[in-house]
Amino acid sequence: MGKIITIDGPAGSGKSTVSRIVAKRLNFLYLDTGAMYRAVALQARRIGIDLRDGKELWRLCETLDLNFKSEGDHTRLYMGEEGISLAIRTPEMDMLSSRISAIGEVRTAMTELQRKIGKGGRLVAEGRDMGTVVFPDADHKFFITASPEVRAERRYRERVHRGESVSKTEVELDLRKRDNQDKTRSIAPLVPAKNAKVIDTTRLNPEQVVEEILNDIKNR
Repeated sequence: MGKIITIDGPAGSGKSTVSRIVAKRLNFLYLDTGAMYRAVALQARRIGIDLRDGKELWRLCETLDLNFKSEGDHTRLYMGEEGISLAIRTPEMDMLSSRISAIGEVRTAMTELQRKIGKGGRLVAEGRDMGTVVFPDADHKFFITASPEVRAERRYRERVHRGESVSKTEVELDLRKRDNQDKTRSIAPLVPAKNAKVIDTTRLNPEQVVEEILNDIKNR
């Protein structure tokens, strides 16, 4: 069985759900790299760091105490002793994390940390540049996508489930803006790795996607 599996894709594609299930089925560590960038964005916002100041953001990344903890069927992110899994899942953090992830100093610091975590192997790394930048030699690479309409509907249901008062139109606009930021940034833009298997989840449920991934891993 491969030691590192990367699963990349845009917002609303279902990659987080699928990655968690794949990691659980294989008894691998699940690495939610998007949450790590959100944590940087959250702390930068809290202490008032200028998002254009790469040096200050680098210092912040160097001092952040981030760790993932498994709690039942969920993996929670902690910053020190504070659970921040809910605080980082807001529309503001969506946009700020995308901006921050395009800053070279932040990208370098996070990539180093992610590779350090991955040294032990048995890892499912989920994000936007796992197969292209962070783990280019990963054993198995996947890129999860879906139609914009389906991704917007999924994100809308997710936000309503969290108790947010939001319209579908607002969600669609946010998603379109996030997609544009991710695809056009100069550092590690969102693209499938050349040797990644692309899976369109528009008409698939999470379990179907998981089975396709596990079968691909088994048969390679």
